[in-house]
Amino acid sequence: MKILVTGGCGYKGTVLTQQLLEDGNEVIVVDTQWFGNFLEAHPRLRILQEDVRNTENIPLNGVNAVIHLANIANDPGVELNPSLSWEVNVLATQQLIDQAVRSGVDQFIFASSGSVYGVKEESQVTEDLPLVPISVYNKTKMIAERVLLSFQNDIRVHCVRPATVCGWSPRMRLDVSVNMLTVQALKNKLITVFGGHQTRPNIHIQDMVRVYQHFLQNPDIDSGCYNAGFENISILEIAEKVSAKVPSRVEITSSNDPRSYRQNSDKLRLTGFEPRYCVADAIDEVIERYQTGELVDSDQCYTVKWMKSLGLDSSG
Repeated sequence: MKILVTGGCGYKGTVLTQQLLEDGNEVIVVDTQWFGNFLEAHPRLRILQEDVRNTENIPLNGVNAVIHLANIANDPGVELNPSLSWEVNVLATQQLIDQAVRSGVDQFIFASSGSVYGVKEESQVTEDLPLVPISVYNKTKMIAERVLLSFQNDIRVHCVRPATVCGWSPRMRLDVSVNMLTVQALKNKLITVFGGHQTRPNIHIQDMVRVYQHFLQNPDIDSGCYNAGFENISILEIAEKVSAKVPSRVEITSSNDPRSYRQNSDKLRLTGFEPRYCVADAIDEVIERYQTGELVDSDQCYTVKWMKSLGLDSSG
């Protein structure tokens, strides 16, 4: 299979691309490489350093499936430059699927976000609940979903709404909860938790990759949106799991972040997918990679810090 992966040099994209190659696919990666390129050369891998907004430069001829990961990630990253974020997360997405349809691509898999639901009081957040996005990032993902689904009569569209991803990637992120708290413990023997009682869903990066594999291997799954989150635990519980492995003090401070929800992924499970990994596995991975020196805590691991250093904020 010939697969185009946008954002293939990113946190999830790097691990996904490696797995797709192991599966025997031909892979084209399109990425600005703002955060570097950690992919190893491979005879079936073509890497284009290109902005996804330049749709005319993205090769789609002969491509069977597009996995669209490229985006300005997370709330703080989007707030740095909302205009850039609308262009990348929404406009480029519309142009890409339009070109994909014109090029005869069979399947379009989109990395949305579980945060599109906003604040929910329901004990289980399912795909049929209304979306009430509370940030610009949430809004860009919601609108992009709507745009993509308007093409579902012409191409199979699967919008995946992941929980917070955790675990090791060669292109590491340390601004996501499990990874961040684990490195805090390793470096400082102190974990700072903001609020702590907000419940958030989590998914291990290897299971995230397996979700994308699952849709590739089962392209006839109905078009639509699918939650992908399997471990609903509070931030404080994550900190306690970390401190049990890395002895450290947990300090709780106040938080103005109201988001708290439990993601229900039964719809995805009904298609035959089951997770294999958990938060504890991610913590172990981060500890191991840190201790071997493979994981280095640098500004490049933090979306906002690195975007500012590249002059990608509104004032840049």
